Amino acid sequence: MKIFLDSAELEHVELAASYGILDGVTTNPSLIKKAVASRQQRGEDVDLQAYLCRLLEKAADVPVSLEVIGTRRQEMEKEGMLLFGRFNPVADNVTIKVPVNPSLTENGNGHYEGVETIKALADRGIPVNCTLVFTPEQALLGAKAGASIVSPFAGRLDDYLREQNQQDFAKEDYFPADGLEQGNVRDDNGVVSGIDLVGQCVDILAESGLTAEVLAASLRNPRQVREAALVGAQIATLPFAVISRLLVHPKTIEGMQGFTRDVVPEYAQLFEEKKVKSEE
Repeated sequence: MKIFLDSAELEHVELAASYGILDGVTTNPSLIKKAVASRQQRGEDVDLQAYLCRLLEKAADVPVSLEVIGTRRQEMEKEGMLLFGRFNPVADNVTIKVPVNPSLTENGNGHYEGVETIKALADRGIPVNCTLVFTPEQALLGAKAGASIVSPFAGRLDDYLREQNQQDFAKEDYFPADGLEQGNVRDDNGVVSGIDLVGQCVDILAESGLTAEVLAASLRNPRQVREAALVGAQIATLPFAVISRLLVHPKTIEGMQGFTRDVVPEYAQLFEEKKVKSEE
């Protein structure tokens, strides 16, 4: 499974790349606003377009998703073409994020304008990340329209199920992949958890012979990352804080403490001799 960084912070991109684990970056207007604002608060004179160019350069070898902001097909298509035309020449790594359904109300117009935009951009050879996916059928239509990535939001669906059951929770709390054992609302139209959503998206695209990759989004803890991989997600996008926690286990720390404590002087001397020779 590929690991994408869900952040617009330059430092996070640099660190993840230095670890050798960075396969891509996802951004949205909120993440970009937060990154720019934090630098402005530190007294930096930040130009948004220049900042985005720096971000793309830092992630030059991997795809970076930039999101449209419109809610109608004409707006989104124009915005997608503008973002791609202006920023893809920087490092040839821009993917355009388009919501699967940009309508602002359940009964409003424009439900299909997201997939129409996806098709229009894909027909122009622009890679598209179909975002805000909360059902397997949304993933299916986004992939059929030409998206190269579809992004089911696992954590947010878990939040929705908890809210439906009036549960108190912190966002980083683990939600069982098999769903809630108690509560009046056990599923969202047959989807029992965010990880179940990711798995159903993987299955339905595979059964349909579609090549779009499933990107598990809104993952809040290491166990969700593991479970996303186990249900076949090709990509997981993670905040830097979650990436940092993937390597942590108390027995690993205990083992390191034991290994360090048990080093005999003769063994340590081997490295001292090597160091002296290298300095000569």
